[in-house]
Amino acid sequence: MGFKKTSDTIAISFGLVEAGANTYSQEEIALQLDVLNNEIFVVLAIDLDVTPPDALATVNTQTKASISTTTQTATQALSNSNCLATSLSAIRAAGFVDGGVSFERLAASTPTGDVDYIGLISTNNFFVQLQGTGNLNPKNVTGRVWGYRARADASTYAALVQSEVLSA
Repeated sequence: MGFKKTSDTIAISFGLVEAGANTYSQEEIALQLDVLNNEIFVVLAIDLDVTPPDALATVNTQTKASISTTTQTATQALSNSNCLATSLSAIRAAGFVDGGVSFERLAASTPTGDVDYIGLISTNNFFVQLQGTGNLNPKNVTGRVWGYRARADASTYAALVQSEVLSA
């Protein structure tokens, strides 16, 4: 690896509320990295908890959230290389006279295999995105990111920053 651990594990908690029902919202979470000394944040695990969507007869609703290393214009999927984690809770009620059937992704957002880390953040922040669909009330997401600070060698740091910024 081209970096060396410089801190113990850190847990960063956050929360975001939609500006209005079904309105895309994003918040920047500052990591306060020492960029002059090539400091990066090594992400070990992520937990996202979205509020359930509204259960409305005949209406499909959902609450979706994501975390990314760069600013986004919509919630993201893991197919985006800057997306570190996603969460989706949905109710499929179209065609039903009652509240429909709910679906929730319960699988771990973080790989449970033997990996050293799930992501590297080389810029000074990460971003949380949230958007509901078909809801009457604004939704929210809370979460926590676990990781540690590390110092990268010059070539590793340059490659990480270039990769993160150019893929935005």
